[in-house]
Amino acid sequence: MQTALIVIDFQNAVFIAPAAHQAQQVLARIAALIAAARAAGTPVIYVQHEEAGCEWERGTDSWQFPAAIAPQPGDFISTKSQCDAFFGTGLQAHLQQQGIQRVVICGYATEFCIDTNVRHAASSGLAVTVAADAHTTRDRAHLDAARIIEHHAATWRGFGGIQLIDSAAIHFGAE
Repeated sequence: MQTALIVIDFQNAVFIAPAAHQAQQVLARIAALIAAARAAGTPVIYVQHEEAGCEWERGTDSWQFPAAIAPQPGDFISTKSQCDAFFGTGLQAHLQQQGIQRVVICGYATEFCIDTNVRHAASSGLAVTVAADAHTTRDRAHLDAARIIEHHAATWRGFGGIQLIDSAAIHFGAE
């Protein structure tokens, strides 16, 4: 089954105060996932959020990906301006053209873009693996980040065969 790693919105804005929950640890896990994917010849896809007038504004330093996980030549980059990376972008067409049937998802923000794309991918018939320890969010007024992450993990486990696997246990390559 052809697999792709999708890194969603883990841009420098994640580190602007207040930084996302365990942002440095999540960055290290995403970097390790990217290295493992590249070593296995698995495509790495980047989803890049952009929104004018804030830290996600196109062209700003905070809009860029951290150097440790920066896209490389040949990587597919899909920009979006809302939670759903499949809506109004070329992501779905790219996945189909490449014959990708399984996606491994990591990045930012658990309750917004990660959740939306995990569910969209699963509802579209893709096999979905969430890197359980390689997505994050910020504390919100109603709930702290750790509880948001815990809630979504529990929700995804009961939805459409989604797998949650810690990043160190995710393997790319022949399947």
